[in-house]
Amino acid sequence: MTEPEKITIIEGPAPIFEPSLETWLPGMAEGPYMPPLAMCRVRTFNGPALVERCHRAWRENRPVSLEYRSPDGLDREAQILGARNVELDEGHLLLLWVRLPSHEVEMEFGFSDDDGFDDPFGDDLDISPDTPF
Repeated sequence: MTEPEKITIIEGPAPIFEPSLETWLPGMAEGPYMPPLAMCRVRTFNGPALVERCHRAWRENRPVSLEYRSPDGLDREAQILGARNVELDEGHLLLLWVRLPSHEVEMEFGFSDDDGFDDPFGDDLDISPDTPF
């Protein structure tokens, strides 16, 4: 069996995995159930070379993994399903679409006060059982 290709984050914070709404992504995730799929952004020195490494491994039917250190300090790995380089003024940004191990997925839901909803009554509306209507 051939060795899988690995891209390793050696310094910096752990990647932040975001839900991805790409329509092609579920077609890349083979298996008996839909695994957690996500996208992360990683700054890099040479994004085109890393994308080429992914493409070369996929042409050879080898998997590609992202190795990183989780916020709790443990070494983790996620299978890379897609990669794209974006050149910014600050340098290269690698967009990686990954298949996460299901035991590592933690969903966080929330909203901010700046959600685009204008409350016509303001924040000081007090409705209590004694309020007459």
